[in-house]
Amino acid sequence: MSTIQPDIHFFHKLADLAEKETMSRFRTNDRVNIETKTHDLFLFDPVTEADKEAEKVMRALIHQTFADHQVTGEEFGTTGNSDWEWVLDPVDGTRPFICGLPVWGTLIGLYHKGIAQMGMMAQPVTKERFWSDGKTAWYQGPQYNRVLQTSSVSDVSAAILHTTSPEPISKYPEIRFDRLNEAVKMTRYGGECYAMAMLAAGHIDICLEYALKPYDIAAFIPIIETAGGIVTTLSGDRPEQGGIIVASANASLHQQVLSILNSQKTLVHP
Repeated sequence: MSTIQPDIHFFHKLADLAEKETMSRFRTNDRVNIETKTHDLFLFDPVTEADKEAEKVMRALIHQTFADHQVTGEEFGTTGNSDWEWVLDPVDGTRPFICGLPVWGTLIGLYHKGIAQMGMMAQPVTKERFWSDGKTAWYQGPQYNRVLQTSSVSDVSAAILHTTSPEPISKYPEIRFDRLNEAVKMTRYGGECYAMAMLAAGHIDICLEYALKPYDIAAFIPIIETAGGIVTTLSGDRPEQGGIIVASANASLHQQVLSILNSQKTLVHP
């Protein structure tokens, strides 16, 4: 059983491999090979050849380099059984991917005994990468590199809120999005995984997502936490297994957000 933690250079190698598969298929207008998966919240949950091929090449390198590590991916499930678990989403934001919008990304997370240790989000269109080595969160872009730091906004009235789609809001009326929307300075939609990266970078203060899988959030947990932010479930628990996820710029803001979202629940979601 491997006891050596991979370094961040290995994450970059995985992202490089995935980029070759995703960028060769981005904005090609190929809609013939798009499949649809079942999803609780969305009628159309697409998967493309880019998703599958990018995951295949990342899995191959992981198996070659860390043969005893467990790998969990969106497209091909879980293989192996280990304290070290790679959690992969080859194209997080497949809907914007097929629309030609560069707010998707390749997500690479690493768990040890179920707790997120390191993570990377790579956006090959904009040539940006966001990552955490477990100690510090970093940004690398075409113009500069820098350490990531979440915003200092600590009052919800001054905060910028993001959620990817308004579709789930009416399906979860017991989650008081309406109250949070009224309380914040501004609400925006449609940023997909790029919005989580912008929270780590200090441009967005709150992200709320209603139905994340582990591979949707794994990469961002260490990025946001080492940048100074907080990521939990709606009930305040660890987020590694997904669910209804709330990310905030700091602990003070996070407590306000959870309090508002959980206030006066009058309905019970089945």
